[in-house]
Amino acid sequence: MLRFTKKQQLYFLLCVWCLVVNWSSAETEESEGGPMEKTEKAALYSTVQGFVGDSWNGSYLFPDPCGWTPIQGVTCDLFDDLWYVTALSFGSMRDNSLACTEIPVIRPQLFELKHLKSLSLFNCFTSPNQYLASGSDEKWLDLSKSLETLEIRSNPGLIGELPSFITSLTNLQSLVVLENRLTGSLPEKLAKLTRLRRLVLSGNRFTGRIPEVYGLTGLLILDLSRNFFSGSLPLSVGGLSSLLKLDVSNNYLEGKVPIELQFLKNLTLLDLRNNRFSGGLTKEIQEMSSLVELVLSNNHLEGDLTGIEWRNLKNLVVLDLSNTGLKGEIPWSILELKKLRFLGLSNNSLGGKLFPQMETKMPCLNALYVNGNNISGELGFSKKFYERMGRRLGAWGNPNLCYHGDEIKNLRDHAPFGVNQCKRMKAVTLA
Repeated sequence: MLRFTKKQQLYFLLCVWCLVVNWSSAETEESEGGPMEKTEKAALYSTVQGFVGDSWNGSYLFPDPCGWTPIQGVTCDLFDDLWYVTALSFGSMRDNSLACTEIPVIRPQLFELKHLKSLSLFNCFTSPNQYLASGSDEKWLDLSKSLETLEIRSNPGLIGELPSFITSLTNLQSLVVLENRLTGSLPEKLAKLTRLRRLVLSGNRFTGRIPEVYGLTGLLILDLSRNFFSGSLPLSVGGLSSLLKLDVSNNYLEGKVPIELQFLKNLTLLDLRNNRFSGGLTKEIQEMSSLVELVLSNNHLEGDLTGIEWRNLKNLVVLDLSNTGLKGEIPWSILELKKLRFLGLSNNSLGGKLFPQMETKMPCLNALYVNGNNISGELGFSKKFYERMGRRLGAWGNPNLCYHGDEIKNLRDHAPFGVNQCKRMKAVTLA
């Protein structure tokens, strides 16, 4: 009969204890993780192969694609102790995303993922003349109850109109269709997506009028920039009471800036630049006291600056009214914008003088562009101001404007670019 010393007995017991603990731990991890239904797993694998190619088979994944070795770009969650796919991200947007094959295919198995909340396709459709819409459009209805986020970004080969199935995804909270080559007009039924918080359709080739947006009262971000929209901005935009950002820049929009925008009491960004708006700077804009950035440059607004109570826009950090046909003088009241960092008034027909008090009354100002106007007189800023602003002080193109030479003596690099030294100061210097 074998006999063990006390030391050997302790060692034996320790080994047994370790085996029990490891087995128990493994069993707990597997039970906590939960298995995945075979149908869910098969649907996921087929979906992934459609986007990244048939060479991918997931054979290295153990015990399942949501377990210890999850798939890149795939997020899972537990429902009734089983793993289900909740998010898919294809393309090179994130480090953990799967790169798409040259011609990806949206397989019908995608629509069998009944808990899918988020789908992101980044730089997947790169080969020319590919379509998102297909014969499986009706299948998208299977995702209408679960899908909350749909992002289709940077797909230069993606053409055609915005697919009609999108208006059936009534649970969407975020719809981002950014920098593709989609064309055509937007469907009127976009307003059916009443749960939307973010609607970004910028950087495409959409045409026609912007549809009415009644019902999108929970919208926080509306970005339709860099398209070919025409006509007027719909008055219903004024009813988007929760809106924080409105960007319709770089289109062909025309008509007056709607006075209904005054009802957007939470708006922090209004960007209407590079359009064809006209009819002056609407006075009602002063009611938008929450604005941080107001960008209206490169429009045909005309009018002047004196009709606005600038003190009401006390939160402004960026104000760009360049190339808008403004006339008259720069009002003293604009100095009440204490938080302003960027003031763009270039390429207008503004006259009068530039207030030297801008230096002290606008302490945050670090970019001032008044070039291409009819401003006259002498610049009365200090050497410290010229040094701080550098080339961000744009005053050239004002033929009757000059600067004091003694204020920036020995600081030739900081002299206002394109502005002559006042002749009177030259005479004093020579004497």
